[in-house]
Amino acid sequence: MDTVSIRMEQQRRHSRLYERVMFSRRVQLLLGLMVVVGLPAMLRWGWGFWSVSSASQWAAIVATIAAFWLSITAVYRLSELPGTKAYVYILPTITLCYLVAYGGLKALGLEQTTLYMLLSYLFAVGYCSTGYFIGSRVRRLKLAVVPYGKAPSLCQNHSVDWRMLETPSLEGSRVDGVVADLRAELPDDWAQFLADCTIHRIPVYHATKAHEMITGRVLLDHLYENQYGSLSPREDYEIIKRGLDALAVLLVMPLALPIMAATAIAIRLDSPGPAIFRQPRMGFHCRPFVVYKFRSMVIDHDGTGFTQDGHDPRITRVGHVIRKYRLDELPQLFNVLKGDMSLIGPRPESMNLADWYERDVPFFHYRHVVRPGISGWAQVEQGYAAEVDGMIRKLEYDFYYIKHFSFWLDVLIVIRTVKTMLTGFGSR
Repeated sequence: MDTVSIRMEQQRRHSRLYERVMFSRRVQLLLGLMVVVGLPAMLRWGWGFWSVSSASQWAAIVATIAAFWLSITAVYRLSELPGTKAYVYILPTITLCYLVAYGGLKALGLEQTTLYMLLSYLFAVGYCSTGYFIGSRVRRLKLAVVPYGKAPSLCQNHSVDWRMLETPSLEGSRVDGVVADLRAELPDDWAQFLADCTIHRIPVYHATKAHEMITGRVLLDHLYENQYGSLSPREDYEIIKRGLDALAVLLVMPLALPIMAATAIAIRLDSPGPAIFRQPRMGFHCRPFVVYKFRSMVIDHDGTGFTQDGHDPRITRVGHVIRKYRLDELPQLFNVLKGDMSLIGPRPESMNLADWYERDVPFFHYRHVVRPGISGWAQVEQGYAAEVDGMIRKLEYDFYYIKHFSFWLDVLIVIRTVKTMLTGFGSR
């Protein structure tokens, strides 16, 4: 068989793989609409409901379609991010979407929809949970690796089924994508193979991009390969995010203020000194600002090396509790209202630490291209880090956040922050 025939056969094989994947998604979505929308309607209003339904019934059907679509979209977007398990987010996402849809129907004064919405909600939770749970058990991410350049060294571990290719062909393999070092010198047949994959919608990932996608980190020793523009955050989302921050703080204040008052009283009763701690921090565009926190340490306790053995004697009894559950960060809601901070972003460092890290950690100041946050990607993935080695890993997470600056990544961080507050992960 000549080269042209081999290439045509590879293209047909790649096309069939893509068509199978797309067909599977369409079938799953269509079946989901039948189960979640159609079946509850028949149980509630009987067969032939589409010909006799009232305006309120049709409004309920449209609302359930919207809630189901939004739920699936949210779960799909979150599942694309590193370290996520889609089925974990199904119940809270579907619950929130259906509550919003049901609230909208009630606000419009539409009756006879409660039972239908409840049935649709239960079917949606059951259908999605079963599908994603089974899928997570039987399906593992499969990535083919082109054996040139840095790809083989980066494509290891991380619970991925790495398949090292020996020839430029996917014959006999079903994979989710192909990983290659696109800056390496590839033989012509391998370059053509990658082009064929791209043409037929088989994802081709640069090796460092695949590493980022799986680990949630941007390696500093590979940062030189990127143009600085590639790490610039989206300016349109920056504007939207600022408005969302202010709105979220205003909405949460009625709940936060009583907690803050109780915390302040507990601090004053536990040890002498003010309840609020103020400290200059390095902020947005390297502009210093004063951060507010609840005081968690005794005052007038000078010295160094307190954290070397993992225990800091300066922390008070109340301080241990508020640090573990992140209550010490609550006063920073006022920093968010002032515009010094965001709810989500890289944690601001003290001026002394910022100067220290700048000397020892490459590209450190670049993390100030976005507003610092009360919580961030590094905090929910790594926890607290103080030494240089830990700061380098933290910076890799911060760069991932900047590079993938988006609404859905912020949503994931919010979800994991709530989990952190409940479990105390990464407390210090």
